[in-house]
Amino acid sequence: MASKALANSDNDPFKKPQVFNGLTSKWGEFTGFLSDVRGEMRKVVSPSWKEVRVTTSVVIAAVFFFGLFFLIVDNVFRVAVYGLLGKLGGLQ
Repeated sequence: MASKALANSDNDPFKKPQVFNGLTSKWGEFTGFLSDVRGEMRKVVSPSWKEVRVTTSVVIAAVFFFGLFFLIVDNVFRVAVYGLLGKLGGLQ
């Protein structure tokens, strides 16, 4: 009966300190994360040179297309604003 009371008490000299419980669980989470990262990195595939050339040309064409589009829209708005200000007497 005395040994049972001693096992349930907080003064047990053979009891592992509570400080290490959180540390070991964090280490387990970290190693699990690293193994997940390794598994995902195995799925990564590099594109072929043909895919790189095609996507690069699409990006360059899109940049020029949108640049031209915004140049036209900007000029249309500039003409409209200057015309409106001219009629309202804002420009001398």
